[in-house]
Amino acid sequence: MKRQIQLKMRSVLETDDDRSETELLTDGTMEIKDGLPIISYEDSDATGFEGATTTITADENKIVSIVRSGSANSNLVIETGKKHYCLYGTPYGSITVGIFTHKIENSLSENGGSLYLKYTIDVNSAYMSDNEIYLDVLAAKS
Repeated sequence: MKRQIQLKMRSVLETDDDRSETELLTDGTMEIKDGLPIISYEDSDATGFEGATTTITADENKIVSIVRSGSANSNLVIETGKKHYCLYGTPYGSITVGIFTHKIENSLSENGGSLYLKYTIDVNSAYMSDNEIYLDVLAAKS
């Protein structure tokens, strides 16, 4: 059963010469399907992807899928210790990026919880950035 939730997301992006952090508080839904937590939320101007929906599926501490559909489309696969090539949609067009995942910490359950991701992105094998995502389910309602 889908439940209404409130999400707090903080992302950290670090390049060779810069570090930036963004934080977003938004409403969404969460359900447990086949034992996996699935979180969905509507993107907005704040994320830069207004008109898109993002869905995050986490399989323990092994693999996380982040799918964005609508005005921008992307499918990121984040798997500990492995590199995946993923299509990443932006308002300016799509690019293929390499994602090498260093760490996944997942405590999501039907009662809420949190998800932490740490990964490196490259484009055409050229380093782009180190990234961290902190996702907390602040409130879950039946």
